[in-house]
Amino acid sequence: MTKLANPTVRRGVPTRNASGVRRLYLSLYNWIVFIGWVQVSWFMILALLKNGYDAVYAAVEQHLLFAQTAAIMEILHSIVGLVRSPVPSTVLQVTGRLFMIWGILWSFPETHSHILVTSLIICWCITEVTRYSFYGMKESFGFTPSWLFWLRYSTFIVCFPVGMVCEVVLIYIALPFMEMKALQYQASEKSDKWSFSFNYFYANLFFMASFATGSISMGLYFI
Repeated sequence: MTKLANPTVRRGVPTRNASGVRRLYLSLYNWIVFIGWVQVSWFMILALLKNGYDAVYAAVEQHLLFAQTAAIMEILHSIVGLVRSPVPSTVLQVTGRLFMIWGILWSFPETHSHILVTSLIICWCITEVTRYSFYGMKESFGFTPSWLFWLRYSTFIVCFPVGMVCEVVLIYIALPFMEMKALQYQASEKSDKWSFSFNYFYANLFFMASFATGSISMGLYFI
């Protein structure tokens, strides 16, 4: 009598292979973005020591844009089930950061020399260097040191509210510049029936209120 193969074993091989590929991919992703945030931290420290807080953004801009924009992949990771993070909270966090980095800081150079920009970047660096090293260790080696575990789940208690306040205040500071650009756009716009103007100023008033409310709700949820 021919011995039948165990179907469970056969199914387990591709499952283990898929798990290994997943861990390899997430390890590479976390360590690459970790290096990006280490670069942001390093150039921020150098700028602070040499030229003061008003020179920080110019010193870190390229590295900051890369490290923060790379987080778009985390939405995809959540959607396809590579990680257990809920999709709504991931989308809220990532889009909020992208709005700050591209919609405020990159779009309005007038904000770059404000001390809150440096405070915000410090909060982001502490949070993200800790977070990506935590998940990098977890995916690469299957464990994390106790001190890193403590940092991962403790630093946000300070960095989250401080960062949130910095973000909301910086949006408020940028509002006059938004209004000025909106008026300039409307003045230069051709008045044909197919054209329309998007008022960035009022849209951002709404976004600021929504962002603050959503951030507070998310913070209370995790606390």
